[in-house]
Amino acid sequence: MNSAVSGTLHSLTDVLKRTLYFFEAMSAKELAPYVRRKMLQDYSLARVEEKVYLCLRQHACFTLGEDKLWRLNLEGNRENDRFYHLLLKRQSPLSLWEVVSAGGKNTNKKKKLRRMIADEANLILDGRFIQLSDGTWGLTEWDTDAANYPLKHLIIKAFRQHPGGLSLPQLVSLVNKWRLSTETSVEAVLRKFPYFEEQGDGLWTYNQAAHRVYDEVMKKYLGLLREQKKRWQWEREQWLKKHQQLKTQLHEVTAAQKEAAAAVAAHAMVRDQRDHLATQLSEKDLLLSLRKKEIFYYQEQVKKLESKANSILHQCRLWVQRARGSQEELAALRKTLEDTQKNLESMFAKVQQYREANREQKARLAQLKEEHSTRVAELQGEIIDLKVRMDKERFAASRRERALQEEVARLQTDLKEALETGEDLQRSVRFLQDEVARSREELRRLQRVNNHPLVRLARRLSNLVTRLRAGA
Repeated sequence: MNSAVSGTLHSLTDVLKRTLYFFEAMSAKELAPYVRRKMLQDYSLARVEEKVYLCLRQHACFTLGEDKLWRLNLEGNRENDRFYHLLLKRQSPLSLWEVVSAGGKNTNKKKKLRRMIADEANLILDGRFIQLSDGTWGLTEWDTDAANYPLKHLIIKAFRQHPGGLSLPQLVSLVNKWRLSTETSVEAVLRKFPYFEEQGDGLWTYNQAAHRVYDEVMKKYLGLLREQKKRWQWEREQWLKKHQQLKTQLHEVTAAQKEAAAAVAAHAMVRDQRDHLATQLSEKDLLLSLRKKEIFYYQEQVKKLESKANSILHQCRLWVQRARGSQEELAALRKTLEDTQKNLESMFAKVQQYREANREQKARLAQLKEEHSTRVAELQGEIIDLKVRMDKERFAASRRERALQEEVARLQTDLKEALETGEDLQRSVRFLQDEVARSREELRRLQRVNNHPLVRLARRLSNLVTRLRAGA
């Protein structure tokens, strides 16, 4: 009984080994969906297909048949047979370190095992072995979890094992070996895809060419759908942008309408105030005109009364009794006249007050004009003073500029003289350096002469003679 491999597969090569072992023969395009279910979920299906095709070409355990389908070579490398039999015996994954450590004191066997499994490339290129993510090695033929494969793929595997066709009960019994399924679910898959063809008498077959055509059509259809989706998304973004712009414009228009309404309300309030003031002014003008008419009327009445009083006085001698009544009437009229005159005096006093206020306002305006003219004259005087100062400063600046230019010219002359003196000094220094070099060379020559044996002997003899003379 085969063992089930626990853990995830290590690489794309191991996924392809397991898939090709289960389905026996497949194209790179058919392998891509299975690989994408296990790994490379972030890649597109076309990118996964490229990586699958590249991996199939690079490894010798995969062979390409005349039918353009890839198969797994289960013959393997003879050098790995010992490790293969060891895994068959253990029925559980092993790491290379466990195999090497289990050699014990049998050094020859250990060396053989090391030579056999030293290079993991031998196991990678052997279709019988797969590597797990924990670094252990297992066999490709061990049972896999068929639940990882969709029902459609299991049906295709069954038809590839029986290319002549299968009835629905036979297909269900064959699929149930890998995964429990019902006739209803299997029949639903058969009727869903057009490359499963019903020949008659309940016999079903699998058309691989139709499957390829169906995949190409679906690929193009999905591509068109993706393009349509991108176009819809772009149009949706454009409409959203336009909606946002219209919303912003609506907000601006609403704000402008509110401002306009506020301005209209303020204008209406100002207009009402103006109308109210105009009404008050017109009422005052009307009252003044009525007062003037009443005053004129009373003046006329007074004149009439005076003329009448004069006529009554003229006739009072003849009409004593009437004179008394006339006098009383005259007294009443005089009283009325006095009241009227008082009213006129009060009105004249108010008019005089208004005239005084107007006169004060005019005086204040004249005073302000005089102060303004005084301030303008002061400012003009300050401007003239500033212009004079500016001319003086310009003159002083020009004098300073000429002095600085003369100083710069003098400094340039001194700089030229200093440069010429520096050149003379440099020539003197070079001459002195040459003299020093010649003196050093002469000193070396004299030292070499003094170091000569004959010179040293002569120097010693001279010193001896000097000492003898000194002793004598």
